[in-house]
Amino acid sequence: MKKNNGKSIRIFKNSILESFTHVHPIVPLILWVPVICFLFYRGYAIKNLGAKEFAVLFVFGILLWTITEYLLHRYVFHWNAKSRAGKYFVFLFHGLHHDDPQDPTRLVMPPVPAILIVSILWGIFEAIFPAAYIEVIMANFLIGYLCYDYIHYATHHFAMTSRLGKYLRKYHLQHHYSGEQSKYGVSSPLWDYVFKTVSGPKEIH
Repeated sequence: MKKNNGKSIRIFKNSILESFTHVHPIVPLILWVPVICFLFYRGYAIKNLGAKEFAVLFVFGILLWTITEYLLHRYVFHWNAKSRAGKYFVFLFHGLHHDDPQDPTRLVMPPVPAILIVSILWGIFEAIFPAAYIEVIMANFLIGYLCYDYIHYATHHFAMTSRLGKYLRKYHLQHHYSGEQSKYGVSSPLWDYVFKTVSGPKEIH
């Protein structure tokens, strides 16, 4: 399903459902910044965490985001589905973006799937990490997510003239246009180097 008329690819016939697939870039900030502030407040006022704990959990939460981003992008959004339902799921969550990577209304995650994914991950992390730390871990995890969303938006929508910006932009656009199964990191290439996916085999269509 390719765009050929200069307009966004339409997914749903229902106009209301279709509108939920188009997102203004300010939406993630409006949605998640209050949540992040509340979680930090709970960590400080209720759990009584100190400055050292906040610093350690900041690094941990950001790293946790980067590995989660990598695993979701590689194994969920690029899942080689065989069934019709599986292929439709992959298309909705990510295939659409690959078919039309420059659509500015589909460069940040829509609220509904974002809330769904965060809720599932919260449940998993809550079962793994100490209860005293979970709020601050999730706050920093969400900061990492916001960084990802806006880095992703910028790589497709802005020139990104700084050295780091140019590197990240080139890195991500190679993921789209190199024809390789590689470069799954968007906010950081760290885990591509760890798991040796900086380059890869040609994609099979």
